Amino acid sequence: MDSKKFEKISRALGDPHRLRILEKFRKKCDDALYCSEIHDFLDLAQPSVSHHLKQLVEADLLIPEKEGRNLKYNLNQQVLNDYIAFLTAFKG
Repeated sequence: MDSKKFEKISRALGDPHRLRILEKFRKKCDDALYCSEIHDFLDLAQPSVSHHLKQLVEADLLIPEKEGRNLKYNLNQQVLNDYIAFLTAFKG
C-alpha cells in the first residue's frame, strides 16, 4: 500500500460516523447494507449520510452496487486487510 492510499483511508476513518458505518458492517458479517439502512442507524440528514458514504467509497473501503433504484454497499475486505497489514508493519 502506498502512502497516499494509506493517508486517504486514515482520513476516512478519522470520523466517528464513518467508524460507526464500518462497525455496522462488522456486525452484519460481510452482508451488504443499503443506503436507507445506514441512514436509519446513523440518525443524520440524508446529505450527511451521502457525504460519509462518498468518503468511504473514495477511500475504497466500501464498494457501491446499484440495485434498481437503490444503492447497496459492500465492505472491501481486501483494502481493509491491506491497511491493517500496513499499520502492523510499524509495530515490528
